[in-house]
Amino acid sequence: MRLDQALARALPQYSRARLQQWIEAGAVEVDGRHPRGKEKMAGGEQVSVMARLEPDHRVVAEPLQLSVVYQDKALIVIDKPAGLVVHPGAGNPSHTLQNALLALDPRLALVPRAGLVHRLDKDTSGLLVVARTPEAHAGLAAALAAREIERTYLAICTGVMTGGGTVDAPIGRHRTQRTRMAVRNDGREAITHYRIIKRFRAHTLARVQLETGRTHQIRVHLAHGGYPIVGDPVYGGRRRLPAGCSAALVAALTAFPRQALHATRLALAHPLTGRELEWESPMPADMAGLVAALEKDAHDAG
Repeated sequence: MRLDQALARALPQYSRARLQQWIEAGAVEVDGRHPRGKEKMAGGEQVSVMARLEPDHRVVAEPLQLSVVYQDKALIVIDKPAGLVVHPGAGNPSHTLQNALLALDPRLALVPRAGLVHRLDKDTSGLLVVARTPEAHAGLAAALAAREIERTYLAICTGVMTGGGTVDAPIGRHRTQRTRMAVRNDGREAITHYRIIKRFRAHTLARVQLETGRTHQIRVHLAHGGYPIVGDPVYGGRRRLPAGCSAALVAALTAFPRQALHATRLALAHPLTGRELEWESPMPADMAGLVAALEKDAHDAG
């Protein structure tokens, strides 16, 4: 096995890029010498890593208000509001969750992506876990890859579902619209489970559980199945209004400002202690208001 591969296996709490930097900087010794990362190891070598973690200052700390639902020495769990971008990027260089996390705990500059292991889309609200140490980050990343972290969402969908089910359809980048994802035969495996909480005249409130975690997975899968999420500007299509619905429901549907998707439950084994933990976040006010309008419309229609 190559040295860089062997180090990645022996020290999973550090990214491969960081280990490669240490090798190139001469901070890694193998039996008293400084080999290149591509050099093959036979097994049994003595390896010393004489390096220090350097903070990543490319993202600047910003003191933004956050809803912290849990924290200990290894973890922080955030209830993210809709409208907050998770990572800085094109068009969003600042005022993101990552900026806010660095202000909350400056030591997160030593952890990849300020400890963020998974993400939520800008306009999806709900629970996110953050690792406070490289060891916790490696443990959570491994658990996520092994599908051992439970992530459950509430979604208000257009269309009346006939029953719960599973969407098992690979997802990849859209062939012509590069900012969109799509179901593609050559995409990465993607599995979404859903069940009905409540049906309305032309909509459904559903509980959705991710088995995999592809970009926009729930939004793509529900739209692919014919039940796009209300308010989704990318996959929702033209907003459909139930025939004969009240003016109040028309106003509620047309004014809803985002995709009606909320990460309501998060469950995992603590990456350091193994203790089973879970958190729940209630449906936010904007989605609860839309559900109330749908219920009233169904009741008035008899």
